[in-house]
Amino acid sequence: FLNNLDHPVNLTNGPKGIGQIDSVKIFGLDLGRRLEVFGYDINSVTLYYYLFLVLVVLSVIICYRLQDSRIGRAWMAIREDEIAAKAMGINTRNLKLLAFGMGASFGGVSGAMFGAFQGFVSPESFSLMESVMIVAMVVLGGIGHIPGVILGAVLLSALPEVLRYVAGPLQAMTDGRLDSAILRQLLIALAMIIIMLLR
Repeated sequence: FLNNLDHPVNLTNGPKGIGQIDSVKIFGLDLGRRLEVFGYDINSVTLYYYLFLVLVVLSVIICYRLQDSRIGRAWMAIREDEIAAKAMGINTRNLKLLAFGMGASFGGVSGAMFGAFQGFVSPESFSLMESVMIVAMVVLGGIGHIPGVILGAVLLSALPEVLRYVAGPLQAMTDGRLDSAILRQLLIALAMIIIMLLR
């Protein structure tokens, strides 16, 4: 009856997105403005880049510490065999809720950073292809292997840049029928199928 809460009656203005999101401020430093240090101008994008880099390193450290902790070993036991983990005395319900809460915490922080960096968030920012890319990064790198997931994310993020040089000759060979976006989806699907067959 209701199509994305927009038609026939717009109830929440959700499809129109959220605008005018404030930039991040750390100890009085506004990352949305240029910073001048010793006569050098540092752009807002560069400031956000270093903030995101620090957050990524912090997330990786937290994940490594969690993986080696008692909770991480319990999560791995639940992943391998939930019934055996329950038989060993692990409270699977609470640990599953904790895993969900940790994932939601990481997602919440990254979503807040994304909104502050963009200044605007709308449903179009989170398409199905974005979700597929995230799943492909995890599957390509190897589930439960942190360096592999980082490598998968780097590879799939760099893929569009590589396709700029490959797409031209392929379009010429196929009379323009093979677009770079289609080629990207084909390569991601092929990579996922190969990984599933081999692993």
